[in-house]
Amino acid sequence: MHEEGAKIVVVDINRDNALKVAENINAKASGSATAFVADVADEEATKAMIDHAVDTFGRLDILHNNATALEVGAVKDLSLEGWNKTLAVNVTAPFLATKYALPIMIDQGGGAIVNTASISGTRGDYGMSAYNAGKAAVINFTRSAAIENARFGVRMNCVCPGAIDTPAIKGLTGAGSASIGYVSVAGGGEIPALEADHSRQVREKMANAHPIGRLGQAVEIANTVLFLASDEASFITGAAYIVDGGLTAHTGLPAMM
Repeated sequence: MHEEGAKIVVVDINRDNALKVAENINAKASGSATAFVADVADEEATKAMIDHAVDTFGRLDILHNNATALEVGAVKDLSLEGWNKTLAVNVTAPFLATKYALPIMIDQGGGAIVNTASISGTRGDYGMSAYNAGKAAVINFTRSAAIENARFGVRMNCVCPGAIDTPAIKGLTGAGSASIGYVSVAGGGEIPALEADHSRQVREKMANAHPIGRLGQAVEIANTVLFLASDEASFITGAAYIVDGGLTAHTGLPAMM
């Protein structure tokens, strides 16, 4: 976004993370970014986040709802606390940010909102029912909000990534730290560490599940978000963009050739 000329409010529940990203942007162009600490599942914090953007830069043209949370476990083992936290961050947070961004965007004549959903909102995964439910909700929330606000010049879309090579995936496959703040295991504890060989096999299976033969990269999702937020996507609203290396194009049947 910054490379294309945007000024950025970097929001994270972790102050150090937010400051690091904002400082990296400002090292390229001073005054282009500011850090803001918020739990985006909290209404007052989210309203303050939107107000901060307008107070700092004078307007709000793009909102990207990208926070996530995940409790891993079979349905019978999920805690109500884990279920509620997963839905609060994945569903309530985009709703709150959108709710407070819309009046500003409508008043200024338009804007673009992009939500991060997932292919897990279009299919089921073992041990991820709360996440699946939340991401499915994001997709249909995006559609409803899009048609409500299209005539006001506000476009709203979501991106549905496949498996992306992020710290969360590294933690889930044992290839990186298991201590990821927004991923928990039903019943408590951390994601169990995997032996190096097993970790490599899990990652290879995950990569090979994608017909393109690899995990996605974060920049590939960022580029999709950038496109959906840009004027080049001016006739696109209410869409769920699948960016998964062909994963959901496959029926799951074995190759016949």
